[in-house]
Amino acid sequence: MSASLSTPSGGSVVRRLVQLYVGLALYGASSALLVEAGLGLEPWGVLHQGLAELTGLSIGVVSIIVGAIVLLLWIPLRQRPGLGTVSNVFVVGLAMDATLAAVPDVRAYGVRIPLMAAAIVLNGAATGLYIAARFGPGPRDGLMTGLHRRTGRSLRLMRTAVEIAVVATGFLLGGTIGVGTVVYALAIGPLAQFFLRVFAVPAPPAGPAAVVVRSPRRAILRR
Repeated sequence: MSASLSTPSGGSVVRRLVQLYVGLALYGASSALLVEAGLGLEPWGVLHQGLAELTGLSIGVVSIIVGAIVLLLWIPLRQRPGLGTVSNVFVVGLAMDATLAAVPDVRAYGVRIPLMAAAIVLNGAATGLYIAARFGPGPRDGLMTGLHRRTGRSLRLMRTAVEIAVVATGFLLGGTIGVGTVVYALAIGPLAQFFLRVFAVPAPPAGPAAVVVRSPRRAILRR
């Protein structure tokens, strides 16, 4: 799949930038709400929580550090980061810590279960927002697509292998695995695909200055 991009209008750029940063902030907030629900985290969240338990750092700071390390792994994989890639490293972690500081502890299952469901839906919406902005994939998604290109193995295999390793390591370090982890794994692909359509930014008409780039949608969301 490809999209033709020419020099966009100012309004298009503004919309895409707003969409990028709103999406990244909501992604961090949704990940924090999964932590508050306490019923299981998304794969990388399990690792972040485990490392936070080990180091005493906040989960948001750990997310930033892990994101930066993963981004360095792009160098041997010959991946090229975009504005969205670098912004992902910082904005998601900061939004996580801000949300955790603002949201009170939740103990009752009557609140935790709806909170988990809302967090997963919000995460899908946030994913659709920032990917549809077309400023580059997140560092973790780029790691998987880079491994796919360098090894020749299927993207599905690379994603599965990386996420199993991440979950297992995080769990051994004290990260939370539960029903939320399973529901997230089953729901996030369809949710993100739906919200990608909802938040798609119309591409400007192709002209003499147009260049063709590959859309990240299938690469990132293929399960």
